[in-house]
Amino acid sequence: MSLLHRALVVLREDLEAARSQDPAARSSLEVALAYPGVHALWAHRLTHRMWHTPLLRLPARLISQATRAATGIEIHPGAVLGRRLFIDHGMGVVIGQTAVVGDDVVLFHNVTLGGRSMTHGKRHPTVGDRVVLGAGAKVLGPVWIGDDAQIGANAVVVKDVPAGAVAVGVPAQVRERAPKAVRPVEDPAELIEYVI
Repeated sequence: MSLLHRALVVLREDLEAARSQDPAARSSLEVALAYPGVHALWAHRLTHRMWHTPLLRLPARLISQATRAATGIEIHPGAVLGRRLFIDHGMGVVIGQTAVVGDDVVLFHNVTLGGRSMTHGKRHPTVGDRVVLGAGAKVLGPVWIGDDAQIGANAVVVKDVPAGAVAVGVPAQVRERAPKAVRPVEDPAELIEYVI
């Protein structure tokens, strides 16, 4: 598969991820033209490739800062982002240099994947696959967020979160995932259908 073909596959996946995650998305054209999260993600895909060539690191940073000015989303070119990431609304999202984000992750506005220290090395979070980070969530330091975890809105996470868990509060506490609610029967005729 050629580089161009691979790039087109990833771009198409990004559009489809936005359409599947956002019920307000009406078409791929609308997503491509009007979704700042998609624009920031596409710019990052370019700057991340540039980041691996030392002479292109400064241009990569300049492009990432121009993207930040245009979208309100700051993604360091060194961050590793998985496939089908969806950044909903996006304003105020910050993803640090050593952050790693898995596949099929959803980030809402004002999410920070940031550091807690100024030392060199791994200082930003690693986020597993299919994780949802609520609006305003702050995940700080080299913590690990397991696959299928959910981070509540405005939670401040400074410790690892196991796979499938829900973390809420300041500082975030891990809670058991609530069982899915059973819809109450509103029409008695429906109850008869279930019994028969």
